[in-house]
Amino acid sequence: MAEMPAPPAARRRRVPAWAWASLVVAAAIAAPLLAVVVTATTRPGASFLHIATTTLPEMLRNSALMALLVALMAGSAGAISAWLVATCAFRGRRVLEVALLLPLAMPAYLNGYVYTWLLDVAGPAQQAFRDLTGLRYGEYWAPEIRSLPGAALMLAMVLYPYVYLLCRAAFLQQSVCLLEASRTLGHGLPRTFLHVALPLARPALAAGIALALMETLADFGTVHHFGVRTFTTGIYEAWFGMDDRGAAAQLSVALLGCVGLLLALEHVTRGGRRFHATTTRHPPLRPVELRGWKEAAAILACAMPVVLGFALPAGALAWLAATSGDALDRSRFLPFAVNSLMLSGITALLAVLIAGMMAWAARMHPSPLRAAANRIAGLGYALPGSVIAVGTLVPFGLFDNAFDAWMRERFGVSTGLLLSGTMVALVFAYLVRFLAVALSAVESGLARLKPSYVAAARVLGRTPGQAVREVELPLARGALLTAAVLVFVDTMKELPATLIVRPFDLDTLAVRIYNLASDERLAEASTAALLIVIVGLLPVAALTRAMRSAD
Repeated sequence: MAEMPAPPAARRRRVPAWAWASLVVAAAIAAPLLAVVVTATTRPGASFLHIATTTLPEMLRNSALMALLVALMAGSAGAISAWLVATCAFRGRRVLEVALLLPLAMPAYLNGYVYTWLLDVAGPAQQAFRDLTGLRYGEYWAPEIRSLPGAALMLAMVLYPYVYLLCRAAFLQQSVCLLEASRTLGHGLPRTFLHVALPLARPALAAGIALALMETLADFGTVHHFGVRTFTTGIYEAWFGMDDRGAAAQLSVALLGCVGLLLALEHVTRGGRRFHATTTRHPPLRPVELRGWKEAAAILACAMPVVLGFALPAGALAWLAATSGDALDRSRFLPFAVNSLMLSGITALLAVLIAGMMAWAARMHPSPLRAAANRIAGLGYALPGSVIAVGTLVPFGLFDNAFDAWMRERFGVSTGLLLSGTMVALVFAYLVRFLAVALSAVESGLARLKPSYVAAARVLGRTPGQAVREVELPLARGALLTAAVLVFVDTMKELPATLIVRPFDLDTLAVRIYNLASDERLAEASTAALLIVIVGLLPVAALTRAMRSAD
């Protein structure tokens, strides 16, 4: 008797070639990390030994202290403001609920440039104080803004929205019964916040602080301007100042160890405890009405981060741009903007295409290997830009040298640098850094689509590819656009990777700002800075819309 063929549902569906591309992408994203680790295993040279015996302890101490201060300041500002807008009713609450996101549009290094200009000895704040009081410099006390605490404050003012966003969502989802039971037992809002709401929101608080700390360890522009020696400044100095890529790679591995330690610390301290409600059957949260001094205190607590983190520096940049601005005429200033827009546009387009391919591959042809590949591709966002830059240039340089040697030997022709020091290397570094942002946005968008949509299209005779193109792709258009906007803005603001990887004749707005601010010419840098801030408002608008739709 002839064997019956397997029914269509039992046949193994052939995986198309593009679905395997996620594995290739994961390997490419992991290549810079692997290159840094391999390069770091080489015998330490004189440069690294000199760094290890002189400045490495200072780097470790400064990085740890910066992380501690940013965690305390960003965690406090984010959690308190999230608690107030989520559980209290006061005048201006709906406006402040959105305005608290505005510092996301302000890169930390721009805040640092503005505040040093405002508060330095020759700045307008101290000058106005001397004119008002008649005192001379040295006869009064003024805070030293160019210091480690000052740099930590600059970072905390723009990073607290990470904590605010996650904690606000956690507070809105908490059981009202627990909060009302706490108040029934005589606890006021402060004690309820400290002893009930905040412990329950610990995962969200820890996740927000972890994001802020990874950005803190990755920062270069702020700490360099403030004269604070950290791992990122050490990597830059080892690469450019000492011309020692081995020392730069070894410092990069040490920085990666700090990032990994941060990620593991919260998981270990949490232990086996859980932080979720035992039921979802509870009434919606009713905000507590605040009046008198309590209302004024709540408004002040929510308004201060917005004023210090966005309104004051943005206003100062706008005033400087209007009164002074960049001394270059339009024809000479335009290339900086064109380079930034071009690089950001290319990176955003490639990131969305790659993220879409990987997300749909994992959705249509799920497998543990493909899921692991997507997670590996998301590691780049946890890596500082300086580490990615080193990891990009090392393999690209090896390829260029090997290919050039082969061409010389076979054809007597020198090819020079084909990849390293080109726009290709820079875009690749951006993709390694920000692909995780696009992948997260696309995956979250696809998770909201019902599988029945594709099933219905298949019943109507569409192939899997046609079902994706005609049904899921139009429905996921918002997620794809969000991913593109987020990657575009992050690329515009990225500084350390751009400084290390960029071609010598390619300057972006971020590089223009860095060069001018390093020469204490903030008035001229204000034009480029204001453009970056304006572009940075795009994801804030997207987040605002998402918050409103989720409430």
